[in-house]
Amino acid sequence: MSISKQGKIIALWIVFLFGTVFHTQLALMPLLYGENVMMPDTQGKMPASESWLMLGMFVLPAIAIVVTAFNNSRRYRLIHFCLTVLFTVINFIHIVFDLSVQPIVWHQIVSIVLLFVNGLLLNIVSLQWLRERDKSPKLRKKVTVKAVKNS
Repeated sequence: MSISKQGKIIALWIVFLFGTVFHTQLALMPLLYGENVMMPDTQGKMPASESWLMLGMFVLPAIAIVVTAFNNSRRYRLIHFCLTVLFTVINFIHIVFDLSVQPIVWHQIVSIVLLFVNGLLLNIVSLQWLRERDKSPKLRKKVTVKAVKNS
């Protein structure tokens, strides 16, 4: 069974979304045992910017999934590839930050590294999709030629 590039990309984005939910849940699991998961040196209130950032980390992949299912234009494929690279860079930065937390929470490192590897695979498939030849210019050319002949 051959899966299209778009199908692979959608599957990888879904894995990314599930992975981010799991990564967050993993960080909150100590609450079930009465442990404090509060970040050191915080005032006890999450900054609004953090909420918006987390919303963006969900909304952008969700939009990418929907648009990827319905849009095959070269312009979108380029925008999509840039988005995947941005998310890979963000995941790399997240790994660096997680490694600076003391003590290092290794299960969090493993989960974010798996997300990073998934992101690299998403970059590769997205680049392959970007490099595919666009079939729509032939259709546009036929429509243009037909319109000129009818004039």
